[in-house]
Amino acid sequence: MEHVHLAVEEDDLYSGYNDYNPTFDSEELENDVGFQQAVRTSHGRRPPMTAKFPGTAIGARPLASSFGSRIPMVSSMGRPMTGAVQDGAARPMTAVRAAGYTSSLTRGSNFDPLGQSRGPAPPLEAKNEDTPDEKIKILEKKVNDLLEESCMAHSIGALQLALEKAKEAGRKERTLVRQREQSGNADINVDLTYSVLLNLANQYANNEMYPEALNSYQVIVKNKMFSNAGRLKVNMANIYFKQKNYPKAIKFYRMALDQISNSHKEMRIKIMQNIGVVFIRMGQYSDAITSFEHIMSESPNIKTGFNLILCYYAIGDRERMKKAFQKLISVPLSIDEDKYLPSNDDPGSNLVVEAIKNDKLHQMERDLKVLAEKYIMTAAKLIAPAIETSFATGFDWCVDMVKSSQYVELANDLEINKAITYLRQKDFNQAVETLKTFEKKDSRVKSAAATNLSFLYFLEKDYDQADRYADLAMNADRYNPAALINKGNTVFVKQDYEKAAEFYKEALRNDSSCTEALYNLGLTHKRLNRLEEALDCFLKLHAILRNSAQVMYQLANLYELLEDPQQAIEWLMQVISVTPTDPHVLAKLGELHDSEGDKSQAFQYYYESFRYFPSNIDVIEWLGAYYIETQFCEKAIQYFERATLIQPTQVKWQLMVASCYRRSGNYQKALETYKDIHSKFPENVECLRFLVRLCTDMGLKEVQEYATKLKKVEKMKEMREQRVKSGREGSARGRREGSAGSAGTSEAVKTDSSHSSNSTKVERLSAKMRSLPTSNEPYEANSPKELDASYVDPLGPQMERPKTGVRKRVDDDDFADEELGDDLLPE
Repeated sequence: MEHVHLAVEEDDLYSGYNDYNPTFDSEELENDVGFQQAVRTSHGRRPPMTAKFPGTAIGARPLASSFGSRIPMVSSMGRPMTGAVQDGAARPMTAVRAAGYTSSLTRGSNFDPLGQSRGPAPPLEAKNEDTPDEKIKILEKKVNDLLEESCMAHSIGALQLALEKAKEAGRKERTLVRQREQSGNADINVDLTYSVLLNLANQYANNEMYPEALNSYQVIVKNKMFSNAGRLKVNMANIYFKQKNYPKAIKFYRMALDQISNSHKEMRIKIMQNIGVVFIRMGQYSDAITSFEHIMSESPNIKTGFNLILCYYAIGDRERMKKAFQKLISVPLSIDEDKYLPSNDDPGSNLVVEAIKNDKLHQMERDLKVLAEKYIMTAAKLIAPAIETSFATGFDWCVDMVKSSQYVELANDLEINKAITYLRQKDFNQAVETLKTFEKKDSRVKSAAATNLSFLYFLEKDYDQADRYADLAMNADRYNPAALINKGNTVFVKQDYEKAAEFYKEALRNDSSCTEALYNLGLTHKRLNRLEEALDCFLKLHAILRNSAQVMYQLANLYELLEDPQQAIEWLMQVISVTPTDPHVLAKLGELHDSEGDKSQAFQYYYESFRYFPSNIDVIEWLGAYYIETQFCEKAIQYFERATLIQPTQVKWQLMVASCYRRSGNYQKALETYKDIHSKFPENVECLRFLVRLCTDMGLKEVQEYATKLKKVEKMKEMREQRVKSGREGSARGRREGSAGSAGTSEAVKTDSSHSSNSTKVERLSAKMRSLPTSNEPYEANSPKELDASYVDPLGPQMERPKTGVRKRVDDDDFADEELGDDLLPE
């Protein structure tokens, strides 16, 4: 025990821990002669040491214990330990290497237990890709990547790219199979092969390459390795359905149905629904009814119920139609609207409601409900005239059934559709009576009914009633754009354009996509002579309705008013591209080209207009004048003869026919024509003058007779003109002597002046067309006066009229009204 020394406990347990002690340098022990001698001998003293190696020491060094004291330790056996010897003291034993110490030759090295000072680890050995297994794995990965790329391309609509990727995946997969066979690997990846073939068949079908798709599906179906491949016969049947090969489609649907077990109930129901649809296409309604009835008994749904009603309607079975309608309205939708209502008691549940009320699940539920309501409304309108002796009775039965079902709110909409059906049957009184029953209903239905009533009265030109129901609709629902439009229309016809514009603007604020309000606002600006604002409205409307001929015609008319004929022609050309047979637009194009001096182009459009509508007197007049101007009087005769048929009481057309005969040198025919005109219009001075001249030049005996008649007619005309002149002077004196005149008289004058202004163009055109010689001109005159071939509107200015469903021509002052029924059901 004399060599045993106890460590003195100090306060700092870890002092001296980083100090280096070469005693623990174990890496140089194999070169330590003393240590090796001690290892070879089981006992004995260590031979004398020298300081030959750096791992040993001559003098004894104190050992740093865990407590920090440096005390030389000697074993209890007295055997010297490995290490340096100081003054003959035993060296401490190094049987276990201390943690954290390294055999470094440099003293004072830092603590590095993880060996980070040695640098980075050597790189891993690269895999050898030349082995068959590695090649197979790499090829499998390429096939999977190509499959994924094909599916992604299809998801973004790149069908051709998806097909190319699918084909490439098929080629790689066949290469993979060959490599497996060559390497002797019998394990074939069946799932990968199935995925490649199925994706290729699907991409062929998406690209409408149906024969290739059928071949690919056939390869999968015939391969016994693929389990449940029989389901793909549904896809094959779908392709046959698209090819309208209905018998084969039925065959493959039934084969797929046989190979699907009863546990897959939903799949079997869908296949049977497809079978029923194919039978409907084939006209085999009894077989379709069998499929649909089975579905409605097993798993009823809205579409199948509607198809069943269609089949019963096709075979004319009234009672079964009623039963099918009752089944349709009893189909459960499994939609709980109460879960979307907020609760006042629980704030947590309110947060949940806010989060889910507009999520995709709720949107799907809303879409399902809208679809169900659409099918029920359509079915009711379809079977109502067929299930009872009258339409009204059948519709009332449908309304009663709906009221007792889960679709109670549809009853009012069905009533409004009943009124619309009355309108389609031209029974306006019944329609009005039906709509009037909604005056005491809730605000939405009341507003819709009042809107339609306002529209009906507006069409009947009962503007007071139209205004009354428009106000009623606005009071029930101020944000109803249809009601605001109808109110604006009633103000428009009273020529209060500023107020009408305000209503149209308010309708646009409530519904910015309301095209009727924008159209009417443009017409209102046009009436107020705000052409730039009107142009802006119609340009916006054209951006919404790209193919509306009426909008494009309004733009052309505005550019014409803005004195930009080239732009007007451009827009009219767009109208022609939409409605190539509109004679009014063709005539307008002819008029614009004529005003620009392009007679040949004008003639082309006028001729096309005459070809589509040969009764437009203005077009006929222009064409006749054009042929006279170009010295083709024979061709002008057919147009003036047609004008004679259209307006037989107008003597000028018959005079123009006679003039054309005279100009072409056919004097005998001209004489006969003048005689015929004289028999119909014996007091026509011009006809008598030409009869006198023709008879004189031709040496006929009737010349004296016609000369006497001419004198009498001229004398009567002179006396008549004098009476008219004296009457005008007397009336003028009376107006000067009397009061300012009554309102009625002034109004009559206004009407007369308006009429005279409307006929100014026609009279001017007719006067210029009369190139016939006067009494002191020879009839051989071959220098005709210049003809005015400008277009004249025979109807004069017209009031705006509401749009109808079908238009035969585009009028420049037509304005839009709310179509009946457009705003009955909120979409």
